[in-house]
Amino acid sequence: MREAKPIDLFLLLLLGLIWGSSFFNIKIATYTYEPFTLALVRVFFACLPLVCLCFYKKIKILGFSKNWKPYALIGLCNIVIPFILIAVGTSKIDSYLAAVLMSTTPLSGSILAHVFLKDEKITFFKSLGIILGFSGIIFLFFDKVVINENNILYALITILGSTFYSIGGILTLKLKRMGNENVTTSTTLWSLIFLIPLSLIFEKPWNASPSLESTISIIYLGVVATGLAWLLRFRILTVNGLVFQTQVAYLIPIFGVLFGYFLMDEIITWRVIVSLVIIITGIYIVKINNKGLKKNVS
Repeated sequence: MREAKPIDLFLLLLLGLIWGSSFFNIKIATYTYEPFTLALVRVFFACLPLVCLCFYKKIKILGFSKNWKPYALIGLCNIVIPFILIAVGTSKIDSYLAAVLMSTTPLSGSILAHVFLKDEKITFFKSLGIILGFSGIIFLFFDKVVINENNILYALITILGSTFYSIGGILTLKLKRMGNENVTTSTTLWSLIFLIPLSLIFEKPWNASPSLESTISIIYLGVVATGLAWLLRFRILTVNGLVFQTQVAYLIPIFGVLFGYFLMDEIITWRVIVSLVIIITGIYIVKINNKGLKKNVS
């Protein structure tokens, strides 16, 4: 894994912007789409550009070869489960809060990376930065305007969804030599296979009456926030490592709060602002420590 260059930081920022914008779109989509169907339609629209890209570049999709199991597992852990959980959570909490809660990803990601990856070990200062960022999330649970007895379960469900992204990230690294487009397309197709029966059995989508607003949001979620974003994420994972990639979770709440405030008229309290300051401080500590660690390793 290399030390982050300007292009790496730009791509991380772009990924944070895209995923930060996804939460208010998820909120809008939940107005007329149920969670399984939302995830299904989102993945369907993600598959279209990905398959076309592979066809155009003549890239072989290996997700259905004799070694199909890792692709299916990643599709389940990296897409199906988190998409459903985050849709369920966002339906009952503010969109920016869902984005902020995604900041728990670096904590679980770093613990998993420490256990399973040789070059992503936890150091004292890295732990300090990650825990400091996570403390900003804890601080939000004391804000009864944002999290209360009516939605605390949905907040926890959203956090659980973010944890599965870390699990999926670890699994994805096992296939890093199999090609960006192949892995992204294969895992997305497998997630579609999982979601079709789940949606048909539990939600009967043919009875739904989705609005145009929700449909536009879900198309954006599929093409941009899933298809394009997963390609960016895979590139960052394979070039810079899991811990660097999970720092995008610190950028997501910043963009999520901005989109929630300006586009969704959601209430932003002083505790939310303080929480973001704590999170940004955690980013800085982790970034400085990672830079020093990469120099020592190289």
